[in-house]
Amino acid sequence: MSINVLFAARPDRWSSYEPSLRAAFAERDLPVTLSQEMPPETVDYIIYAPNSPLQDFTPYARAKAVLNLWAGVEQIVGNPTLKIPLARMVDPGMTQSMTEWVTGHVMRYHLGMDRHIVNPGHVWQAHTPPLASERRVCILGMGALGSAVAEKLITIGFEVHGWSRRKKDIAGVTTHHGEAGLEQALRVAQILVLLLPDTPATEDILNARTIGHLPQGAFVINPGRGPLIDDTALMAALDNGKLAGATLDVFRVEPLPEAHPFWAHPKVTVTPHIAAETRPSTAARVIAENIQRGETGAPLLNLVDRDSGY
Repeated sequence: MSINVLFAARPDRWSSYEPSLRAAFAERDLPVTLSQEMPPETVDYIIYAPNSPLQDFTPYARAKAVLNLWAGVEQIVGNPTLKIPLARMVDPGMTQSMTEWVTGHVMRYHLGMDRHIVNPGHVWQAHTPPLASERRVCILGMGALGSAVAEKLITIGFEVHGWSRRKKDIAGVTTHHGEAGLEQALRVAQILVLLLPDTPATEDILNARTIGHLPQGAFVINPGRGPLIDDTALMAALDNGKLAGATLDVFRVEPLPEAHPFWAHPKVTVTPHIAAETRPSTAARVIAENIQRGETGAPLLNLVDRDSGY
């Protein structure tokens, strides 16, 4: 009997995902009928992107799960018509991409590369950076992405601290949790990396008060979510010298408006949401595994906790 799988993402994504999905289903001998269109009452699983035209899940009474193509679920988790399990995407390709991007920008700040690349006024500037073991990096958000980034930075030699809402034990990482733990983590963060989800509890987590806990001259790197940062507070801290620099890959409004002051600020690097994107070839295997699990009665991977929002 065929398993009916609806691909509910923007139409232009179909050509990228279809071959990888069909190959992943074939690898697992899953008898899948995959389509962009099928009667709602016949659908067993929905492969989903939150910017899809599909926003009302009520007609999909037979569906067993929604399998998100994005790591972020903030645009779907509160949908009142979604009553079935929702799985977020934990894609090995995305994880590798994020790890490489964050490591590159941590190393850029650690080594002070900008002053040598720009060479202002053709000045010969002698600068010996500290060793990685002498630099403390703190990651806010110790999920799959944060843990992978921490692991890579540890192999380079950095002293890595991590913060999460709940207590976690991660080899090689000094972990902090809860409200008191957040202040402790920030106080040691010479380079701060934000990898938290966008939830009511994390909005503006980096604000005037919390920035005040950071060491003088700290750097901020945000490839997580735009709403994690109070933009006004960040700009003020950059202007008064509290922060030495910020690299931002995500924003409250994307694309970042041309008139936004981040573009022109000498201490801000803007990148166009490129740190990590779902890779069809690797994401398809994750989706195929979850459908196989659903069909065999095994628990689905990466299920979203509706109460926490991720």
